[in-house]
Amino acid sequence: MPAQGDCMAIDLFRLDGKVAVVTGANTGLGQAMAVALANAGADVALVGRSAPTETEKRISEAGTRSCTVFADLSTTEPVERIVAETREALGPPDILVNNAGIIRRADALDFSEDDWDAVLATNLKVPFFLAQAVARDLVDSARRGKIINVASLLSFQGGIRVASYTSSKSGLAGLTRLLANEWAGRGINVNGIVPGYFATNNTEALRNDAERNRDILARIPAGRWGDPGDLGGAAVYLASAASDYVHGALLPVDGGWLAR
Repeated sequence: MPAQGDCMAIDLFRLDGKVAVVTGANTGLGQAMAVALANAGADVALVGRSAPTETEKRISEAGTRSCTVFADLSTTEPVERIVAETREALGPPDILVNNAGIIRRADALDFSEDDWDAVLATNLKVPFFLAQAVARDLVDSARRGKIINVASLLSFQGGIRVASYTSSKSGLAGLTRLLANEWAGRGINVNGIVPGYFATNNTEALRNDAERNRDILARIPAGRWGDPGDLGGAAVYLASAASDYVHGALLPVDGGWLAR
């Protein structure tokens, strides 16, 4: 039989009775975080443009509920609807994971205004207004909540040929700290996860480029690309009571990349 302290520690990470909203949950990192939250006991609203069929299946196997909210996250139009549809299907949201994002690549000398605006809207503007909508719902009903923004290694580094992506993710890191400052006293924790190089559809070209793949792996102390499931523990931690005194943190899950 585990000691009393062990039981208390395990309970800190449970999310039974909680409702989470995860954007971009149909594949990759978003799917992995949504499933991890479900395995910890949360019901999950899956937000995106396409049907998250596999994610729904895996959440059902975890024994919790899910709903799908179809939304184009390139504009703020669906923000209030996301909260309303989540509330109607599962209950009021306690947790938000701002995961959805896009990237456009071009030399800075050639970067277009359209590519700038598209990335800033999806990666920074919409996450702010969705966080605002969820926070208002929490404050109006005097509930505690957790908001998790998915930042990037380029929240700390410059990168090349991704001017709008670097700007958006640097902005998201700053926004995470600002919201933490404003909302900590209202019972809302705002923190960020910083994924490193993960084996997803978005990095397939890099992994198929022998030279880039070799160079990236040489920089990662863990010696491997991340698996989306590697993000699950960080998401559950920041969504759970275990992180109740954590505000404005940016948690790298990068195999040691930033420490190198």
